[in-house]
Amino acid sequence: MHTQGTIRRWDSAKGFGFIQGAHSSNVFFHVRDYRGATPPAEGMRVEFEEIQVGGKGPRAMAVRPLGARAAAPAPARAGRPAPAQPATRRRTAPQARDNTPAGASLAMGLMLAWLALLAWGSWAQRFPLWLLGAMAGLNLVTYVSYKLDKSAAQSGGWRTSEKQLHLLALLGGWPAAWWAQQWLRHKSSKQEFRVVYWATVLLHCAGLGVLVVRPDLLPI
Repeated sequence: MHTQGTIRRWDSAKGFGFIQGAHSSNVFFHVRDYRGATPPAEGMRVEFEEIQVGGKGPRAMAVRPLGARAAAPAPARAGRPAPAQPATRRRTAPQARDNTPAGASLAMGLMLAWLALLAWGSWAQRFPLWLLGAMAGLNLVTYVSYKLDKSAAQSGGWRTSEKQLHLLALLGGWPAAWWAQQWLRHKSSKQEFRVVYWATVLLHCAGLGVLVVRPDLLPI
């Protein structure tokens, strides 16, 4: 859908921002989808193609500053037909690949293994039943913490420390943290944060494996 809007937020360091559109208030776009001669800036009026990415909200493609048009071709001379312009191909398949989160296959596999290990440990009485409820509550708290921190980042409010987010992931809230990073687009492009996050995932899974072998280490 072709529409117009205003850039309401732009992060030049990370190369992405959000557009206030006519139909959507928070349209994501990346610098690779920008087609202007001057760099994007907050308050700039733009036109774009709005698409819907499943589960991630609207996204802007082919973003151009208003008034930025390709120069019209010069009129052909009499008796000499104008050369045919080659048809441009729509970028469909590459965009679909760009929308796949990095490490998605690894994260999904670890989540399934994590759930299976918790279920088996409870069934085999390696873990107390309250551990399942604690993990569910911890993941809910983790997702809410990411959501509140995302809202604070946009409004300039009180932020949740990265140490606290990492601690929640280490204790077992890492699945909700991964989904929050993808759905909320929060902390998903900060490389230093991602490295520490994956370290907490590995440490938690290793610790859970130890508790399966030595359930007596778990305080009851």
